[in-house]
Amino acid sequence: MDSFRRDGLTFDVRDAGPRDGEPVVLLHGFPQDSAAWDQVAPALHQHGLRTLAPDQRGYSPMARPRGRSHYTLRETVGDVLALLDAAGLESAHVVGHDWGGIVAWGLGAWHPDRVRTLTALSVPHPGAMAKAMVTSDQGLRSFYVGVFQLPVLPERLLLAGNGALLRRTLRSGGLDEALADHYVRRMQEPGALSAALGWYRALPLAGRDPVGTVRVPTLHVWSTGDTFLGRRATETTEQFCAGDYRLEVLDGVPHWIPELAAERVAELVTAHVRTAAA
Repeated sequence: MDSFRRDGLTFDVRDAGPRDGEPVVLLHGFPQDSAAWDQVAPALHQHGLRTLAPDQRGYSPMARPRGRSHYTLRETVGDVLALLDAAGLESAHVVGHDWGGIVAWGLGAWHPDRVRTLTALSVPHPGAMAKAMVTSDQGLRSFYVGVFQLPVLPERLLLAGNGALLRRTLRSGGLDEALADHYVRRMQEPGALSAALGWYRALPLAGRDPVGTVRVPTLHVWSTGDTFLGRRATETTEQFCAGDYRLEVLDGVPHWIPELAAERVAELVTAHVRTAAA
């Protein structure tokens, strides 16, 4: 499959690897797209795993509704359920990075019957994140989240000068020039950046649907070089996991784990999948 539909929206998806392999859903973050998994997916295929990597809501050109209420976690989680349904899958292993990781946490808490294993890259459980915002330097690290919720200004800042600020931010985080340029070009598509920022602008609505305890087998991968996410929330995430839980720390890797530590990510995900399937 190369696309699926939900509520009149069409989502692009990369479906690859052995068709009868254990299915692994790969969820990207901001401002990425499914290309974030270009080096991870082939390694998973070599281990007999099938991967489904969608361009999520706001990133697929035909799935960019207007209004922040369309970008709540309930909606983005619903998109993944629609993907599973379209693929004929009762459940799958779910791997998410950045915002994709938050979707993974929501899936694990709200729909454990659809999640065989959960792997969250970079982002802690939302409950742990909320605690860290008031007990550590996480509030300072996350200052941009508040900025991104402002109208108009973020679009102007990030895309000014042919996307100079966005490109510089990605490059300073370790992404190579080609991939940074790719992400910037995607955000320059009509309505793309505003739609992607809709995820941040929907955050004030998050209190209606807190993410609760996760009971599926969970692997949390955090990197010490992540300037956006600190250690406190990472260390308290286990408190929100009632099932098997493991923390893996990558030394010195910046925030962009799927791109910069692809081989290690593939190894960890494969081992996690096999452990749960045994």
